[in-house]
Amino acid sequence: MISVVIAAYNGKQYITQQLQSVLCQLGADDEVIISDDFPEGNTYPEIEELLKADKRLVYVEGPRKGVIKNFENAIKHSKGDYIFLCDQDDVWLDGKVSAVMEEFNNGALVVMHDAFVTDDELNVTENSFFASNGCQRGILKNIIKNSYIGSCMAFSAKLKPYILPFPENLPMHDQWIGLVGEKTGRVSFINKQYNYYRRHEGAVTGGKTSFSQKVKWRISIIKAIMGKQVDLK
Repeated sequence: MISVVIAAYNGKQYITQQLQSVLCQLGADDEVIISDDFPEGNTYPEIEELLKADKRLVYVEGPRKGVIKNFENAIKHSKGDYIFLCDQDDVWLDGKVSAVMEEFNNGALVVMHDAFVTDDELNVTENSFFASNGCQRGILKNIIKNSYIGSCMAFSAKLKPYILPFPENLPMHDQWIGLVGEKTGRVSFINKQYNYYRRHEGAVTGGKTSFSQKVKWRISIIKAIMGKQVDLK
């Protein structure tokens, strides 16, 4: 069973297009968890009819504590053996699920794939997220500069006890999940684009941060990951 987890916040503009691109790749017994961190906003009215029409969609209220805690909430509600992180404003490309599942079947516990970076109208601005960001495996590399973005990530539910609860003062949840995966040595990168990774003014993630804040984040994540024991046999 596959669980797709979405941290939503005022998702009206793009979420329907994203859900359509996701649902067509899932099986009848899979699920999509939509954790809405602003239930009074425009996400629920936008997807209300979809929720009624497709029982694979599960709507839950978020904790109202920001995107990291909202993803944590969505993951906690997931029931699947494999968990795909999903942004509300991207678009999945054909073959994503089958390609990622093949890596899981070959023994991976965390899978990352490449993406086309686009503007808000899905015009491609970068042909490869991997190339433009120097994405590679490795714990030290991904503490210094993170390769892991949630919209291109999936992980085995076997890692949930080691990932949750998220440590405090994380730079981002996806970096933490990727680093926990790195400790198992069972991470796979797919050098093919399976997402349109939409960057726009209203994006919740991807903003600028100060140098001092980056240093504080790295100190926090070093302490957290060095103290994390991952024993999967």
